Amino acid sequence: MPSMKPNTLEPMIECILNPFISAEREAPDFASVEQVKAVKIFHQSLPGYVSTPLVKLSECAARLGIDALMVKDESQRFGLKAFKVLGASYAIAKEIQQQLGLDDEETNFDAIAAHSSALKSLTFVTATDGNHGRAVAWCAEQFGCKAVVFMPKGTSQFRLEAIRSHGARAEITELNYDETVLFSAQQAKKNAWVLLQDSSWEGYKTVPKHIMQGYFSLVSEFEDQTMAWPTHVLAQAGVGSFAASIFSYFLASPKPTPKLILVEPTGAACYFNSIHIGDGKPHLTKELNTMMAGLSCGQPSILAWDIIKSNCDAFVVCQDQVAIKGMQLLANPASNDAVVISGESGAVPVGLVDEVCTNQKYSLVKERLKFDSGSKILVFSTEGDTDPKVYKQLVKL
Repeated sequence: MPSMKPNTLEPMIECILNPFISAEREAPDFASVEQVKAVKIFHQSLPGYVSTPLVKLSECAARLGIDALMVKDESQRFGLKAFKVLGASYAIAKEIQQQLGLDDEETNFDAIAAHSSALKSLTFVTATDGNHGRAVAWCAEQFGCKAVVFMPKGTSQFRLEAIRSHGARAEITELNYDETVLFSAQQAKKNAWVLLQDSSWEGYKTVPKHIMQGYFSLVSEFEDQTMAWPTHVLAQAGVGSFAASIFSYFLASPKPTPKLILVEPTGAACYFNSIHIGDGKPHLTKELNTMMAGLSCGQPSILAWDIIKSNCDAFVVCQDQVAIKGMQLLANPASNDAVVISGESGAVPVGLVDEVCTNQKYSLVKERLKFDSGSKILVFSTEGDTDPKVYKQLVKL
């Protein structure tokens, strides 16, 4: 059960370099320049689409002794306060396209919405801690479909009601996240619903692949917003789909590949633990204990695992206090830096960069990650205050 209480120990960070990294890293076949363009065109067709801000924390970077710290702020995405809608919307559109026999040219909002009578019979089901479920519910609402959302025990009532506000049927189970995913898959089969999960396993890869492709727009926007190409890219991982998508984008680019760094909670570190075991296989982390609800997952997605294992430079785990530090830094920046409202799962990379650059205790981690005066670091604040009460408690507003 994910804990909503912050770890009270001193911030602790561990880092291991990837012993399985491929000598010739390459993007998966579903990541290409053409695919990025197709996804971006689809997202631009959605009502209310605008690019989210890229925030450059110049004073913070100077204090940390690095060249740049760039934060892609997803707190304003479609009013949903999280990036997840990018993956959910594209995957739902591709599923509708397949079920209705539409052409690729019809993978846009207006063309799909024109089939409103057929869409009413479609039901999408998912397991989520909140952000993905709200994204699925919002998308179903936009397209005129139905959504059913099952949530793991410990999920906040606020996140449950946020999902219900979009007309979805939603309930909190007595199961942990991975058990809730299994339950959702069983309900999909039983009721002839469409399972929309961002994790993958044998026999279930197409939908997760489309979700991962949907996240490409986030980095495509970044490229449109700056000429600065990062030397380091930090991405959070739960099941790993988001990080694998972000890494795939940079691997597919003709520009130099940045250092790719995976960040997880110490209490839900299924990638770090699997790499540490050392047999090259993904392993289940059974006991989950972190306040970072969006990252509290025990089983790596097999699609994401293959990409991350072969291409990620380093794996880092952080205690909850590191995420809280990141939230507080973003909420109370230096005088000329912009405020970023970032939830616990979104802020952990900023807390990590700050701690590693300022605490001599982590000099070895800093050396392994190669943070120095030339570093241009890109991080993703993947969520805003998706639970305002928890946010206010942690940033002490």
